[in-house]
Amino acid sequence: MDQSTPIVLVPGLASSARIYAPVVPALWRFGPVMIANHIRDDSMADIAARVLREAPPRFALAGHSMGGYIAFEIMRQAPERIVKLALINTQARPDTPEATARRRGLMERARRGELRAVREESFPELVHPSRRNDADLLRLVHAQDEDVGVEGYLRQQTAIIARVDSRPTLATITCPTLVLTGDSDNTIPNAFSKEMAEGIAGARLVILASCGHLPQAEQPEATARALTEWLASQVV
Repeated sequence: MDQSTPIVLVPGLASSARIYAPVVPALWRFGPVMIANHIRDDSMADIAARVLREAPPRFALAGHSMGGYIAFEIMRQAPERIVKLALINTQARPDTPEATARRRGLMERARRGELRAVREESFPELVHPSRRNDADLLRLVHAQDEDVGVEGYLRQQTAIIARVDSRPTLATITCPTLVLTGDSDNTIPNAFSKEMAEGIAGARLVILASCGHLPQAEQPEATARALTEWLASQVV
């Protein structure tokens, strides 16, 4: 891989550049690192188009959770610009009716000023069971809530609800792909990561031990190792 190849990292729902902070130092030696801002639009198509406008001409792309949904849309809009792809604790499936109903309830609570409470209540399911009392991780979640804000959160949830099914396009992905997940992700079960890895030719699946939905913060060394190995792999 050209050592100057840029890297674009896309955060997840109610997440900001802070989530990638533990792994950026290991990545920047491969090229300049950009954290995409994904809080300004309310559809996957518009978010992806904005990322593409602001990104370098060609780049390695990594998306975490909602960032993976955005990455799939970027791949649909401009596959020729993506050198490599990393899908972190995400899925190719669309929202289920049950998930959409839950999201709409969370959105209503956020409008009432309860975003912090919503995120605190979801925290035990975001992380590995051993981290449920981790005050530093909870502070990180709340700091990101403030970065995104209520309006950004509402736009993100709107985009997630309307996202398309990316499973039919998995076979069209031909760039080197890493699928990374945690062994205890209760937010997006790693069965969905296995499904993606099986659908993308040559994809490498990595399941991190003792890890929930936030691998960059829960297992930073293992996450950085998987990402640097992905970046170091040869483009065919």
